[in-house]
Amino acid sequence: MDSELRILAAALVQSYPLLLDNISIAQLWAQFLAGMQQTSLLEYIAVVAGIVSVWYSRKENILVYPIGLISTTIYVYLSFKYHLIGEASVNVYYTILSVYGWVLWSRKNNQEEHVLHISFSSRKQWVQQLAFFAVLYGIIYFCLVYLKGAFYEGVIPWADAFASATAYTGMWLMARKKVESWYWWVLTNIASIPLYFVKGLVFTSVFYFVLLLMAFAGLVEWKRRANSRQNRTANAVRTKV
Repeated sequence: MDSELRILAAALVQSYPLLLDNISIAQLWAQFLAGMQQTSLLEYIAVVAGIVSVWYSRKENILVYPIGLISTTIYVYLSFKYHLIGEASVNVYYTILSVYGWVLWSRKNNQEEHVLHISFSSRKQWVQQLAFFAVLYGIIYFCLVYLKGAFYEGVIPWADAFASATAYTGMWLMARKKVESWYWWVLTNIASIPLYFVKGLVFTSVFYFVLLLMAFAGLVEWKRRANSRQNRTANAVRTKV
């Protein structure tokens, strides 16, 4: 299943020129500097809170959720302001799923041990993830096409829908501590870097580049933890036998 995600990522990277409209390097740099100068205090707070939240998620620390809520609530406002309607819906969803994930990660058994642990998805769960993504992409895309014509001319339906659907999928899986959530975060970040840049939210674009690097680190860390737990479980079973 990893190959499907790599194909999606490659296709998305190849489509970057469509988003950036063949802007020259000089123009990109000038736009970057201008955007950084115009960055609001709210955007700075949202970015810092988002980075700290992702760092905690990599460490499997429950503080990922309360700190993440600071970032998501701010981005709901910013997304509507800059006509990123799909991303606005994502951040509303993030806010709801943060509460849900907070509850799941907090659960303990009678021995005061956490019930939920980092694990790999089964083949069936992979199929469910891809179906979940495909359905969401279709729904969000057609909704954005309508909104673009009726209310928000600045909407970029295909890109916004892709970034949104991958983020929905990633957040759903992270609440369940699935390693594969990080693959979806990688795709979300790749899509969001140019999407926010062309909307003038340059600091947020940089934020998603940082998140992209952190997503790769998170993937490595969660794979290590999942493998370690699998080995401990296998050893425990052999010992009992």
